[in-house]
Formats: sequence, structure tokens, C-alpha cells
Amino acid sequence: MSQGSNFVDYVKICCRSGKGGAGSAHLHRDIRTATGGPDGGDGGRGGHIILRGNTQFWTLLHLKYRKHIIAPDGLSGSSGTSTGKSGKDEILDVPLGTIAKDAETGEVLFEITEEGETKILTAGGRGGLGNWHFKTPTLQTPRFAQPGEAGREEWIVLELKVLADVGLVGFPNAGKSTLLSVVSAAKPEIADYPFTTLVPNLGIVSYRDSKSFVMADIPGIIEGASKGKGLGYRFLRHIERNSVLLFMVPADTHRSITEEYEILKSELKDYNSELMQKPHLLAITKSDMLDDELMAEMKKELPKNIPSIFISSVAQKGLVQLKDMIWEAINAK
Repeated sequence: MSQGSNFVDYVKICCRSGKGGAGSAHLHRDIRTATGGPDGGDGGRGGHIILRGNTQFWTLLHLKYRKHIIAPDGLSGSSGTSTGKSGKDEILDVPLGTIAKDAETGEVLFEITEEGETKILTAGGRGGLGNWHFKTPTLQTPRFAQPGEAGREEWIVLELKVLADVGLVGFPNAGKSTLLSVVSAAKPEIADYPFTTLVPNLGIVSYRDSKSFVMADIPGIIEGASKGKGLGYRFLRHIERNSVLLFMVPADTHRSITEEYEILKSELKDYNSELMQKPHLLAITKSDMLDDELMAEMKKELPKNIPSIFISSVAQKGLVQLKDMIWEAINAK
């Protein structure tokens, strides 16, 4: 499969939970009892459809072609107040950061954020009560029981938003993939043409004293991405789940560094103004082509309200200091 086809962050599935089993209307009979009372058991619960967080998954690819998820029905109750067997729950493992939405209304139902976390997506029907529940002093042999509750059928949208400590934000060819490949074991595709990165890439960055943090390379944004241009609009939602945003501007940009940073920031603000509340850092990439005098001049023009650093992934310049800056921002109170 190609890189793009391996990463699936949106699926729409039809979920049908199990019907509850019917209660039993049995009357007790044995060799010693000809006219016994009610002993019909309850029906079993229909199977739930459940989402479970699993760190081994990073995409929804395994659900892309599984459009219908059907849980089995519960079994009917039987004599001796025996409860019917519940339908087996259908458990769907999903990556952390998966959001479940009602496909009709768009309402967010819940989000899976922790390993092993389980939430019921579509509840199975309750089993019906057996006739022994309805025995009274005036109705000692009820010959009726409850039917099982019907299961539910609904269309659900599962949407993945990548969870990471720091997200890399920048125009195409700003050096995001190169940085990720140098500071982590991730191997994103790297080339000198726009939109080389077609899917978000995650990498674990080693830090001091065996500490680490997760870095996400978000596909390149272009001006107008928040209005649907380029690839950025599709992947802007992944930035929402990053704790810190590292803006990356190449030293050879045809704009000023401040202007490019403001354009990137404007695109994020237009998409979701809450992104402005996250810590922002600025890295000027490809700085190995700058001499000390030119770098000093450029520093005077940098935005004043954001921590910034000059780096070069190829020359391994400033990367230790960048990690320090990121770690401090992640752990800031």
C-alpha cells in the first residue's frame, strides 16, 4: 500500500447492537409438582458495540472496509429462573484520539484517549423479565413475560485526531519531516517538492535522563487551508490534540519570518481560535546557510512574544537547545 492509503483518519460505520432475549413464561412442573408457580427466567442482554483504546493502532484502516458492525442477540430465559445468555459484545480497537460522532446530527458522543479505555458505542437491548417477577398475592400464576428490548441501529462517524506532545506547523518544505527523521526513529518520506508528506507522522523523541516526548509532523499547510485549500484543511484537526505547537519557517523564505509565522497563525486561528491558547514556539530552519552576522540581523526582526531558535536538522545545529525549549513548554504549569 502507498503511504496515503495506510493512514485512514475518518470512517463511517453502521452499528447494530443485539436484541435482548425474551423472558420466559414457564410454570414449574416436576414429578412431585403438578401445579407449580412461575419460574420463568429473564432474557439475556443483547450484545453491545464497544470502542476500546489500543496504542498498537495508529489509523482506522482496519475499519475502512467494515461498514456494518453487528452484535449478536441475547438468548431467551428458561425454566428454573435461569437467565438467558447475553449476546457477545463486539469490541472495536481504535487508536487513542478517536472521536465518535452521531452521523446524522454531528453530535460528539465521546473520545477515546487512554490505553484500554472502553466506552459503549451502541448499547444492546435489555432482556425481558421472566414471569416470576410478576407474581402477586392476587396473581399467583402469571402466564406472561416481557419481550426483549430491541437493539439499536445507527450510523456512526469515527474521526481520529492524532495525540502528540508537540505538533510541527509549517508550509510545505519547511523542514518538518527532516527534523522528525533526525530527532526520532520515524522515517517519513522526504523530497524537495511540495506536499511530500501526505499523512501525519509520529515519532518518539529521546530526551535527557531517559525521558521522551511524542512529536507529530502535520502535512504542510498553505495560505487558505482553513477555507479548504490544499491538504492542510484535512489535517488541521490533528493539531487540536497537540500540547505544544512548533512553528517552522525556513531561513530562505521569500517572505519575512514574522510574516510567514503570522500567516500560519492566522490559518490556525480561522480554523479554531482555541489553538491560540496553546504554547507556541518558533524554529527557523535551514540556518546552516546563515553566517553569524546575518543571523544577528534576522534575530532583530523575529516576533517578540514567542520563544524562537535557529536550527539546522542536516547540520545537527541547535537541536539540543530545541529539545530543551520543547520540554520546558510541555511541562510548563
